[in-house]
Amino acid sequence: MADFLELDFLPIGKKNSGDAITIRYSIDGIENIHIVDGGYTDDGKSVCSHVDKYYGKNKTINHLVVTHPDRDHAGGIKFIIDNCDVGVLWMNRPWIYASEIIDRFSRFSNVNNLEQRLRDIYPYVHAAEKAAQDKGIEIREAFQGSKIGDFTVLAPSKQRLLDLIVESDKSPQIAKIQESEEGAFLEEGILGKLRKLAKALWGQEDFSGEKTAAENEMSVVQYANICGSRVLLTGDAGREALEEAVNYAPIAGIAFPGIDKFQIPHHGSRRNVSTELLNAILGERLQSKPEHPGNAFTALVSAAKEDPDHPRNAVIRAIWHRGGQAVSTEGISVRSPAGDAPPREGWTPVTPIPYPDEQEE
Repeated sequence: MADFLELDFLPIGKKNSGDAITIRYSIDGIENIHIVDGGYTDDGKSVCSHVDKYYGKNKTINHLVVTHPDRDHAGGIKFIIDNCDVGVLWMNRPWIYASEIIDRFSRFSNVNNLEQRLRDIYPYVHAAEKAAQDKGIEIREAFQGSKIGDFTVLAPSKQRLLDLIVESDKSPQIAKIQESEEGAFLEEGILGKLRKLAKALWGQEDFSGEKTAAENEMSVVQYANICGSRVLLTGDAGREALEEAVNYAPIAGIAFPGIDKFQIPHHGSRRNVSTELLNAILGERLQSKPEHPGNAFTALVSAAKEDPDHPRNAVIRAIWHRGGQAVSTEGISVRSPAGDAPPREGWTPVTPIPYPDEQEE
């Protein structure tokens, strides 16, 4: 059977966006199923159903990856573990490094107490860990340089993750655990209601100078070249994580710019990218608007249909500026195949997001 790649972005959330990506690929007759994130708690069932329907009934998920501990990415992982056959679970668990960072916490002198506090702070990752342990599923760290099937992890490095655990607003140094159904969307949602749009010329890009949350910067960034299609999956990675990925790429033998399928990080937030980083990953801005956008690459974004704040106009403009096309889930599954991918009855191409003439001030 010829080589192929199926990259599917599932619709997660109604008012608040989330991520669940299912991947099936075959190289030299060896097939792998690779799942990245599981959406909210109720979305795990949809992931399992999608795998059964389109990849084969009762197939093994070779690799299940949790990019970072936010509810909209990690909430559904436990259901997937409980109800699907999983080979390896890849995720970074802050509490297993408690002994390495305890000296950086003035409120803790006992490693066991710090471990428990970190489990409490990151309950969805903890629930996934327990579910995997109950089923005897191997758990591996997803650090820079790790090979997850044909994917290479470009970020985070272990040291940067440890720094982020300490620096996080959810750090055990802070008494209050901030957790809500909205999760990461509190970060921009309030600002989004007050945002103003302004006309902008072709090529103009205005991104936020604010930082994204530390948990977003923990995101596992993965790269693979399958069937000649170069794929970069970013989770909710912020500028620090993307910069680390770009700097590590040549060490891993990966040449940037040059991506065919790009996950727009954090559902299209303008806090997570910059002109310089997009130039490095996707290429320089074009001098003028292309007649046929999308010839260069496809950018995929997980954004709920009723989420008014994602994706941001500035980010969609930036994709166009580099000759790409941006497509969003917004209540539907989006498939981006390569090679000799099997046909799916009833599936049609998604209309790309039009070029916004306005962007956020």
